[in-house]
Amino acid sequence: MQNYVIHFIRHGDISDTHQGKYIGTTDVPLSDEGRKKLIEYDSKYIYPGTQVVFTSPLKRCTETARILYPDQTPLVIDQLSECNFGEWENKTAEQLKDNPDFEKWLAGETDTKPPRGESGADFTRRVCFIFEQIVEGMMKTNHSEAVIITHGGVIMTLLSVYGLPQAKPFEWVMDNGFGYSVRINPMMWQRDRVMEVYRKIPVTD
Repeated sequence: MQNYVIHFIRHGDISDTHQGKYIGTTDVPLSDEGRKKLIEYDSKYIYPGTQVVFTSPLKRCTETARILYPDQTPLVIDQLSECNFGEWENKTAEQLKDNPDFEKWLAGETDTKPPRGESGADFTRRVCFIFEQIVEGMMKTNHSEAVIITHGGVIMTLLSVYGLPQAKPFEWVMDNGFGYSVRINPMMWQRDRVMEVYRKIPVTD
């Protein structure tokens, strides 16, 4: 029985002016340094080949796709966007520290959400739904390998929900331009909705 491989890659760096801020659906591009680093990584390391590239619609992801996979036309999927932080977008934890809803959200209350934003539970449902659709589509079309270029929050959430070994979201943290490869066995997926996380990417040795 054929296994399916998916490579998750986090987009490149954005501007230092955004460091420490909650940047979710704010559509910021890669920084000049972010572009340079991706080009450097692509020349030094080995990114996986693929039959298809899926990407978040946000510029930092579509630009990453063009740099790493210039010969591919990516399939842009809205539901691969980062969490919508609503009125907390572009604000730091320091600026929000006196907000009681922010404190509840930080404490892990999944139904608490930013004003005009998305709760943790809603975000998880959204990205899990579209990921299962992607896996189902690969199985139907017999595409055995794919790349998903998206955001750190999306990748960490999906690996924490489906990944083996099991780990909390923060344990799947990765640098910009890096990510993880997973292997999906159809029988295990249909029975248990699990996938094997088997390496970090790009391959650096």
